[in-house]
Amino acid sequence: MQNSAVLPFGPNSDQSKIIDEIKEGMKENGYLCSDTIANVLYLAEKLQKPVLVEGPAGVGKTELAKALSGMKKAELIRLQCYEGLDEAKALYEWNYKKQLLHIQAMQGKDLDWEKIEENIFDEDFLLSRPLLKAITSDKPTVLLIDEIDKVDLEFEALLLEILSDFQISIPELGTIKAKNPPFVILTSNNTRELTEALKRRCLFLFLDYPDMDRELEIVKLKVPELPEHLAKQIVRVVRLIRSMDIKKSPSISETLDWARAIFYLGVDSLDRQTVETTLNVLLKYQGDMERVTQSLRSGLRV
Repeated sequence: MQNSAVLPFGPNSDQSKIIDEIKEGMKENGYLCSDTIANVLYLAEKLQKPVLVEGPAGVGKTELAKALSGMKKAELIRLQCYEGLDEAKALYEWNYKKQLLHIQAMQGKDLDWEKIEENIFDEDFLLSRPLLKAITSDKPTVLLIDEIDKVDLEFEALLLEILSDFQISIPELGTIKAKNPPFVILTSNNTRELTEALKRRCLFLFLDYPDMDRELEIVKLKVPELPEHLAKQIVRVVRLIRSMDIKKSPSISETLDWARAIFYLGVDSLDRQTVETTLNVLLKYQGDMERVTQSLRSGLRV
């Protein structure tokens, strides 16, 4: 990992001061960072280890990487994972059109095929995708591999060389080592179990829904124009809804969307009608909305 820039990690530094500085740096970039998170970031930097962040959708896993890149003044390179993601979209592919044009240009010249082949398989004909781009960057970089649990086992195996040694092997070019090793964050919604080989290479961090005080801090940080009494009401209602038996509990990001919506509506205080008419901002399934509405009409206090 890159030891430059903003993270003040020195062998003789006072540990609590370091953690406080990390928390402050993350807060300046819009992320409220606990001692546990700050410790993991510190150790990942010192041990040159990727961080695997697991937890429910919407608890701030991706935002962690964004805030970290801001704090480190580093470029954020994001690989969004999905089913069927392959090497060509994640690592690199050859620019076949450019290679073909080069071959056509070489026709008629006194060059054998081996010489032409040598020319077309160099870095000028290489299309860098996020992983290769992060490895070859000259600048400080945070590499976000988002929702790693969506890819298959073969793609996980592809990542192992990068996560262990910060290098990529390209048959035609050999091994490309990182000029400036990126700070790697992998996120997972835990929809499937990741391999032990991948987990072994990472530091592990689990993010869950915050407690009431922390979520209130987040709302006040992200929606500072919202009156505090209204922010408290919003957080309390969200926590009540999360305690219900619904399909999809509101995420932190949905709490923030709801807080902004309440502010734009010019509401002074939450009441049952306001909650009912804005549930579509907070909840994403009709069945969940109906269940919460029924609870409200049965006497659930907001």
